[in-house]
Amino acid sequence: MDNIRRSSYLLNYVDSLTLRRNVHRALNRGESYHKLRRAVAYAYSGRLRVKTELEQQIWSECSRLLANCVIYYNASILSELLERKKQQGDEEQAGRIKRVSPVSRKHVNFYGEYSSLEPAGRINLSAIVDRPEEFNGSAEKS
Repeated sequence: MDNIRRSSYLLNYVDSLTLRRNVHRALNRGESYHKLRRAVAYAYSGRLRVKTELEQQIWSECSRLLANCVIYYNASILSELLERKKQQGDEEQAGRIKRVSPVSRKHVNFYGEYSSLEPAGRINLSAIVDRPEEFNGSAEKS
């Protein structure tokens, strides 16, 4: 039965351009996430400075957490921008924004020192979205 299902899927994959596109998009999304994770974990010139397996697991989980934080930050900005474009009735730009991936990392500095002890305050998404020229270039390239 498993072979029949697999053969049926492969035949559908060969025949359906839509299915092939969807599969490739999903694979590209996964690869983009892994590239982001590698970029986050590349601190200290790619050298792991851990001594135990537990420290290595913590290092890995921290890089996953940071990657997810970048994605959440990007998705929040894109959502705010999308809502504004919808309210303005600009469906063309809204469609472009929908195609922008929240996995982008070009605007993130991974090579610095950050202190979580100092109160940073809240991030003002509206102020970020008020500068659309920074986002229009990335939306048009998609």
